[in-house]
Amino acid sequence: MAAITLLAETAADLMNRDPVSLGDSTEASEAARVLVSSGFGAAAVIDEAGRPIGVISQTDLLIHARGHGLAEDATPIRDLMTTAVFSLRTDSPVRSVIEQFLALHIHHLFVMDASGTLVGVISPVDVLKKLG
Repeated sequence: MAAITLLAETAADLMNRDPVSLGDSTEASEAARVLVSSGFGAAAVIDEAGRPIGVISQTDLLIHARGHGLAEDATPIRDLMTTAVFSLRTDSPVRSVIEQFLALHIHHLFVMDASGTLVGVISPVDVLKKLG
């Protein structure tokens, strides 16, 4: 059996460089449209400086919609988001990426540059794509 090799060294090698992010005042109905059209399961919620302050997921929106609907929902996502943002730096080793996915049971890791600005996102699929 051939050995499997991961063709990446750092988080920067794995990340999607075009992460979906939304301002914290974005309305729930707009957040739902963005997630559906982008195909992402979650988006970082950012402040005016581009720093993540939370995560809004399809699940967060579904839980909210269960009691309110989403068609014209003006609720700001800051009221719905999860405030925990699991992140790492661009230079984090791949081993750290994998360990965080496994230990935290999460589906998205947000990647920050040295100033704390969001520059990418990694999903388990991104890791699998780099297996050779």
